[in-house]
Amino acid sequence: MERDYSPKGVRFYYLYKALAHPEYNLYVKPFSMEERLMHVREAERTLGSRIPWLADTMSNAVRHALGSVPNADLIFDPEGRVVARHGWNKPAEVREVLQRLVGPVENPTLVEDLDMPVIGPPPTVARGLVPRVNPPGSMRALLLEPIPGKSGAPFFAKLRVEGDKSLLATGSGSMYLGFHLDPLYRVHWNNEVDPLEFEVKGAEGVTITPAWGQGPRVTEPADADPREFLVEITAPDNDVTLGITTRYFACADDNTFCMPVTQSYRVRLEADRDGGMVMGRSGFGGGRRDRGRQP
Repeated sequence: MERDYSPKGVRFYYLYKALAHPEYNLYVKPFSMEERLMHVREAERTLGSRIPWLADTMSNAVRHALGSVPNADLIFDPEGRVVARHGWNKPAEVREVLQRLVGPVENPTLVEDLDMPVIGPPPTVARGLVPRVNPPGSMRALLLEPIPGKSGAPFFAKLRVEGDKSLLATGSGSMYLGFHLDPLYRVHWNNEVDPLEFEVKGAEGVTITPAWGQGPRVTEPADADPREFLVEITAPDNDVTLGITTRYFACADDNTFCMPVTQSYRVRLEADRDGGMVMGRSGFGGGRRDRGRQP
């Protein structure tokens, strides 16, 4: 016999988990809980929804407990027990379950009743000036640890690092480095000074080509395109940790500051199961990125 869930009432929540598709609408993986909550506020702004949000921990404990599915829904009873779940959310199925458990509503809400225009990130400086890098094959996100600097400056530009199948399996292969400006901070590259540069270091026996690189020189004084590079790694096995340092100038879109930044990362040649998949590039079996498509 099914339980009686009267009095009728359902509370809805969104759960913020790891980004399934980084770079979609320019948003990139947050490095702190503060930045996750900034993403929540940005979602509230752009979606216009009044449904409250819950944020997973930085270790993604809730995501893992739920099976790491990207678009699931769960329905709990008043005692906190799961009474229904779907691995991929389908509104019609959710409504059917709720009608069975709680009962039908007199005036069901339709999508067209919500009036929720999707709003993108705030406009910034020029984009589309720097050609995108296309890796030779599909790539997968690697485990990355940002190392906070002494200045306390946020990671205005966030590193996305990916490796191909060979790199993950043997320690030798291609690695993608992408430095993407975080739209949360509304900054741009200062092209009137030296371009962004990076340096990769490994233990003895690890060969990195190139171990140092510099971004392109752009004629426009400012832009917000990613700075991307391909690096070849040769190592005796995949039990490798790399150190990556980058230097660049970050300038606020509202011209309130322009500052030099030096930031460092540790990277392991191990797949990041919470790294998400970039459309057209990440995930083994995917295709190449369309060169004309914006992230």
